[in-house]
Amino acid sequence: MKYAILCFTPEELSGASWTPGQDRQVIDRLERACEAFEGRVTQAARLQPATSAVSVRNNRTDTAVVDGQFIESKEHLIGFYLVDCASLDVAVDFAKSLLAANSRGSGYEIRPIRSLRHEE
Repeated sequence: MKYAILCFTPEELSGASWTPGQDRQVIDRLERACEAFEGRVTQAARLQPATSAVSVRNNRTDTAVVDGQFIESKEHLIGFYLVDCASLDVAVDFAKSLLAANSRGSGYEIRPIRSLRHEE
């Protein structure tokens, strides 16, 4: 089963506010967590700050493109991992290791992925 593991944190605690040295330390710990997960991480990415987002919205009569993130929240989505796991329990264990590696993050949300394209 494939899962998306989404990382949420208050923006002021995200990598955007770290020194380059602090950022490198966190990235190194996260990379070690991925390596320990034995190749089941298919992709990982850090998102730019929410202030750089553009949202596409349907406002009943037409489509609007607006600056900024779609929702207002104390926590922001700052990154994600795509993983291929035998079970949800395995994905949860990986998310726990990510949280240990990045203690400034506030949480990881795990969602099963359903492909939009027919796989052959």
